[in-house]
Amino acid sequence: MFTRDLETIDKLRVDAVNTLEAHTSGIRRLTSYSAQLVWIGGKFPIDVSEPESFGAQEVISNNLRFELANVLYNLASLYSQLAVSLNRSTSDGLKSACNYFCQAAGVISHIKTEIIPELRTLPPEDMDTMTLESLQQLLLAQAQECFWSKAVKDGLKDGLISKLAAKVSDFYDQAAEFGTKSDTISTEWIHHMTAKHHHFAGAAQYRASRECLEKQNYGEEVARLRDSLICVNEALKEARWINKIVVADLNGLKSRVTEDLKRAEKDNDVIYLIPVPPKSELKTLGRAGMATPRVPPEVSDPAATLGDQGTFGQPLFAKLVPYSVHVAVSIYAQRRDRLVNNTIIDELENSTNKLREQSLNLPGSLQALEKPLGLPLTLTSHADEIRQQDGLHRLRRSMHEISKLRESDASLYQEGVDLLRSEAAEDDRAKLKHGTDRWSRPSSQQAAEKLYAQETELDGYLKSAQSSDELVKSKLKECEGILQVLSGSPRDLEDYVPSSRRAAITPAVEKAAENLRTALNEVSRLKVRRKRVIEALREKAKADDINSAILVETGRLEREFPMQKIEPAQFENLFEERLRCYDSDRATVSKEQEEQEVVSSRLKETNTAFTAARVGDTSTKKREQALQRLENGYVKYKEIVSNLNTGRKFYNDLASIVSRFRDDAKNFAYQRRVEAGQLESDLSNSLTNLSLSSPTTTTTLQSQKQRESSRPHYSAPAPDEEPLAAPTPTRAPVAPPSVEAIPPASAVWNPEMGIKFGAPPAGNAGGSASGNSASRNPRYPDANANPPIGMHAGKWDGTRGLRYIEILADAVSASLRPEAITRIVPQYVHPEISNQPPSSMYLIG
Repeated sequence: MFTRDLETIDKLRVDAVNTLEAHTSGIRRLTSYSAQLVWIGGKFPIDVSEPESFGAQEVISNNLRFELANVLYNLASLYSQLAVSLNRSTSDGLKSACNYFCQAAGVISHIKTEIIPELRTLPPEDMDTMTLESLQQLLLAQAQECFWSKAVKDGLKDGLISKLAAKVSDFYDQAAEFGTKSDTISTEWIHHMTAKHHHFAGAAQYRASRECLEKQNYGEEVARLRDSLICVNEALKEARWINKIVVADLNGLKSRVTEDLKRAEKDNDVIYLIPVPPKSELKTLGRAGMATPRVPPEVSDPAATLGDQGTFGQPLFAKLVPYSVHVAVSIYAQRRDRLVNNTIIDELENSTNKLREQSLNLPGSLQALEKPLGLPLTLTSHADEIRQQDGLHRLRRSMHEISKLRESDASLYQEGVDLLRSEAAEDDRAKLKHGTDRWSRPSSQQAAEKLYAQETELDGYLKSAQSSDELVKSKLKECEGILQVLSGSPRDLEDYVPSSRRAAITPAVEKAAENLRTALNEVSRLKVRRKRVIEALREKAKADDINSAILVETGRLEREFPMQKIEPAQFENLFEERLRCYDSDRATVSKEQEEQEVVSSRLKETNTAFTAARVGDTSTKKREQALQRLENGYVKYKEIVSNLNTGRKFYNDLASIVSRFRDDAKNFAYQRRVEAGQLESDLSNSLTNLSLSSPTTTTTLQSQKQRESSRPHYSAPAPDEEPLAAPTPTRAPVAPPSVEAIPPASAVWNPEMGIKFGAPPAGNAGGSASGNSASRNPRYPDANANPPIGMHAGKWDGTRGLRYIEILADAVSASLRPEAITRIVPQYVHPEISNQPPSSMYLIG
């Protein structure tokens, strides 16, 4: 039935997705698809799964409003692209560009105020309030700039141009302010908007200064030129973030302002001598706002574009009745049945039951007197009715069926309760795992408040129904013996009712009996008429079909409120109007109750007179009691049958309610699990990003720890005497001394102490003369001394082994490079071996 509509909507979507070029034909593609989306938004539930592929990444979102938001976002982008692509050096180009910019701003405003609030979920990052506000202000700034350019081009007065430029500056300032609060607007754009804000603030002050010059306000002219120069300089601070053309405009404006400022200051200082007011005393420039958001009619009123007179053809899925309409029909049916059954029929039946209670000893006493032998006709007809209906077995079978229905409903209800309890337990475990600060989503009771309230309500229904079932069982148990007699054969019934002798009937008794019989006949007529009223009322409720009226109302709502989803609450006025047709039946209840009061009063009076006339006559007492027990048993039978029918209907209706409750609980638990999985994924990603936020620092620390752990540690005893101040070392003309001749040095070194080198110990064959020891620091070798043992002509003797001088310096690592040693102790590195491996030179640990 809807195959063609499905194919059409799919084609519209493909055309909308593939609208990538800045051409006017794309406007119709996007607006036609958006109009159909608005229309079907009232036909389908909002959570229809649809892949969103309008951005760089494909995003899956089961939300029709999100689809519409993406389409309109692309429409706003298309309008802005069309504006930029125009030739804005002509008047017509500026007008068209301004119109496109205003329409783009209007679409963004429409998304912000009409679409995003209907998402029923968090908006995407690039559609949050701050981002949309920044984009709207940016588009308005460009539209206002077109007005400013047109005014400059047409040579309008400087005062008007100044007001236009001041408003442009305001728009850019607001765009930058909202942009700083957005997580999507890039830094480059914020700097660009800031530069444009200062640019047009300077241009506004410059035009205002020219107006001051015309009005001979020379002091104010100088003040405004100075402020203009300050604004231009502020804008030029953002030169690295803005276009070269804008930078060239700024430099040109700066040159003109500088020249005019020199001229104005010179003229004022030499000729006019007018005090220059400070900036705080300058009058605020006026604003001339010409750009406003303008929503295209295809977006603001999409219903007008569909239909016989519409530009986009017929609306799709026009014959599809929204699901909410079906819900509304069922709600009306429930209200109608509740009004008819509970308010009208139950009142009539309760009144009838009261009438029976008042005539509890009737008609047994009268029948026993009128027919002392055999069975009364009314009793025989009642017994035949019960036997034909298989009375006692029918009641027991109905009780068993109702018990099975109750167990089925309770099972469905318990399944839904278990789902809610399981989901709540999972949420509690997640809170214990992640903490309440990070696991900040609402609790299960808060997220599904209506569902938990329905759980409590259904629990009350089931408990109340179970108590009613127990009451019906007790009624059946009380009258089970009498019903066995009524269900038996006529012989059994005659044996149960004893015969009596014919009593002598006096004229007073006969007259009282006739009056009582007349009152009983009135009661019977009242019961029959009431039964017919109830049957007619049930037929009237059965014929009450609201489908046609509710479809007409649905059509009206779809035409008047196309963007609004149809809800059952919108049909309340229709419900009230339709239910007024039962006002006459409710009035009938009051009338019946008034008539019943009269009949009951007359019956009571005649029965009292009849009893008084037969005082002392006990001849029919036993027969009278037996007949009355059978009559009461028949009344109880009818009452139990009515109770069982009500219970069966109740449990059948409750089955759909608990089934829907179970399904809602299942959907809620599934959605919460999906949400929990996404939240856990976000938390794990944030922790991963936190641990990887500074990889360079982490790698550096790890490599430093590895070097420290691989560095060999050597013990060095502290020297016996305090070290002296170190002289500036010079390169030795001979080879450096042997490593073994250098005693251990202090393990503590700082840059202020200089570099200290060990001296050969006493008794060394190559040691220096003792006469020079007084004038030399024993810890520094003599440059003219012979090379120590193990060192010959700057070469190392591998048979002598190695000794190390430990210098604790942060710049030295365990794996020294030649250039590092050259940097620390250059005088001891031979030029020929400076590029050799560390084993060819002195090693410093």
